[in-house]
Amino acid sequence: MVETKKRKILGKLLKEKRNNKIIILLGPRQVGKTTILKEVHSQLSGLFLDLDILENYDKVSSYTNLINLLKLNGYEENQKEMFYLFLDEFQRYADLSKIMKNVYDNHKNIKIYSSGSSSLKIKEQIQESLAGRKVVYHLYPLDFEEFLWFKEDEKAITQLNNLWKIRGENLKIGILKDLLYEYLVYGGYPEVVLSKKVDKIKILKSIFDLYVKKELVGYLKFGKILGVKKLIEFLAVNNGQKIKYEETADRCSLKQYEVKEYVEILNETFLINIIKPFYTNKNKEIVKIPKIYFLDNGVRNFFINDFNELKLRNDSGSLFEGFVMQELLKGGVDNLKFWQDKQKHEVDFIIDLISRQIPIEIKFKKKLKYEDFIGLNTFLESHKASKKYLVNIGIQNKIKKINLVLPFKLKNLINI
Repeated sequence: MVETKKRKILGKLLKEKRNNKIIILLGPRQVGKTTILKEVHSQLSGLFLDLDILENYDKVSSYTNLINLLKLNGYEENQKEMFYLFLDEFQRYADLSKIMKNVYDNHKNIKIYSSGSSSLKIKEQIQESLAGRKVVYHLYPLDFEEFLWFKEDEKAITQLNNLWKIRGENLKIGILKDLLYEYLVYGGYPEVVLSKKVDKIKILKSIFDLYVKKELVGYLKFGKILGVKKLIEFLAVNNGQKIKYEETADRCSLKQYEVKEYVEILNETFLINIIKPFYTNKNKEIVKIPKIYFLDNGVRNFFINDFNELKLRNDSGSLFEGFVMQELLKGGVDNLKFWQDKQKHEVDFIIDLISRQIPIEIKFKKKLKYEDFIGLNTFLESHKASKKYLVNIGIQNKIKKINLVLPFKLKNLINI
């Protein structure tokens, strides 16, 4: 049983209890949204409805039905305290957002917490009906700190909390490195983290099977699933690479418009994340070739059927780069891009703050060379950036005004 006290988002959701804004919790299936909602429900009381159960929909199929149901469960229209309603997987029913709107507009003492796993459907439903009435939160697979909490490894947690004290080269970072390597291979889905090694691959397969049945089938005809699976496998092999839609279509025996459509579906159903290139001319960002990363390394490794240790792999750098992207996203960075100039100088990630940019280079190595800094320095010659960072596995010194950051200390980047 996943302990919700170990998810960082719980405190944020509880802080919302005093206003009547509709809370929408989005994220992939199997990351703990239902468990989180049930924990909030246990602390606030009220009524919890699982809308994956068809008979529950009848209870909320109209505004009148819903209000009557709440009254049967103790709600009074003139009560001063807030009544809490929890709707799990609300995106299954397109008209429910309009009912939620009517509740919000007519009952200031009803607070709705809801969850969904398909942001594309939800965006379509709430874009107009819930404008100004909602607050959206995202729940992803565990970040690395939550991963340690789930492991209940007190020694590792202590070392993580004390990392800010250490400096130097060829750092000995104790058991954190071994745990990071496990995380890079199997990812952060709660059930995977809590299972024995022999069961992890089987659980990842069940996660994908549920994803197909509950998400992809909702968008695509059954005959299209095989083509999408081929596309997913292609993206997994090329994780973190720039994706040319025309070339991808040829490789996957798909049409170019299908690749674009399927990539958008995979993005909106939380399987992948699309990173656009940074340009001062924003029109160029729309049309230029993006990079595509999986939102979880374990899921990515499932599709290439490779769960070998990092020392036996030639894609460890890609996994490490994906890890940094995932940690930044989970920490709330939603304006992440990459940069490349005409001379092929690159910076892995750019946090685009509009008025300034934060360049971040990723190197999965203990010893750094001059060449590792060329992209950062080139970017600084033509763009505003007060700080520049290089994330690596073994050095914690300041080199030529570049801040070196261990992968366990990415909060420093999130909070700038």
